[in-house]
Amino acid sequence: MDDDLLTALVSRQRPIDHASWRTFFNRLVSRKLRRGEAAAVLTSLSTAMPDERTLGSMMDCLDERRPDPEVRFPATVNIVGTGGGPRTFNVSTAAAMVAAAMGARVVKTGSKGFTSRYGSLDLLGRLGVPLTKSYQETAESLERFGVAFAGTFVYPAEIGLLAKEILPLELRTVGRFVNAIGPFLASMPVSAQLTGVSDTAVLPSLRSLARRLPDRRVWLCHNELGVDELIGFVSNTIIRADSDLTLAATPPGTLADLTPAVGDPVDQFLSVLAGQASDTALATVSLNAAALAVLNGLHTEWAPAIAHARAAMGDGTAFDLVNRMRTARSTNLLAAGHG
Repeated sequence: MDDDLLTALVSRQRPIDHASWRTFFNRLVSRKLRRGEAAAVLTSLSTAMPDERTLGSMMDCLDERRPDPEVRFPATVNIVGTGGGPRTFNVSTAAAMVAAAMGARVVKTGSKGFTSRYGSLDLLGRLGVPLTKSYQETAESLERFGVAFAGTFVYPAEIGLLAKEILPLELRTVGRFVNAIGPFLASMPVSAQLTGVSDTAVLPSLRSLARRLPDRRVWLCHNELGVDELIGFVSNTIIRADSDLTLAATPPGTLADLTPAVGDPVDQFLSVLAGQASDTALATVSLNAAALAVLNGLHTEWAPAIAHARAAMGDGTAFDLVNRMRTARSTNLLAAGHG
């Protein structure tokens, strides 16, 4: 059956069923994979997206292997992108902070840098903003700050095991499939999700994964630049369950305005939250924060939401929020396990 799984992945002649995936993951957990098998499976998945039935069977199998969160986060939106595409500063992390400062409840799942030097988890570590290590800590952070940054506990343990199996190869090299579907691998029981997609070739697969979450409003956004965030100076398409929405380009700008700073990213990130960055950078963060506020239900119209986001950076509200989170290590809340 295991040979059948790898053969089926390579040949693409038939879907892979739930039983085959279960056997593969059981062998992974018990360390019974053959040498090179994990790398071969990941490489095949990353070379071309599997069909919808194969992908759904794999996700169902992973879901049944992890405990239910036993908690729900209503009126809360998760912002998480696929990674890849041109390098930008941490727009989605900044947008999460700004949206929370506006009053929207936001959770952000994320990862280490994929194509960028610093992913959201890298940046948050340098900022000293605690990552939550459980759903209870996530709930506590939401209650106190209106935003929570989830650690890797939200991802299936099998992904970490696959990463170990393929050493010395790196997951970012042979496991691009994991990054592409990463926003749906994370188990975060929110009511809405904003996912930027850098490679439009994976959109059909992501749409099928979104359909598996009928209780969650999922927006998939993409643009001609291949950036996995909303970008104000080009048109963006937002794929929704009921219809697609096109956001027209507004102020002029270039990708150079969004380039990550050389060296430590903290100063650049804080300058954005303080409203002291380029107009293009502020407009981009405002657009993404506005999307979160609209998805969350805080706003019903885009223009007021964008203005509110810009004001949250201009009046210091967003900057104050990140500083409160940076000092959370010295409090009882979120301190346990982070110090």
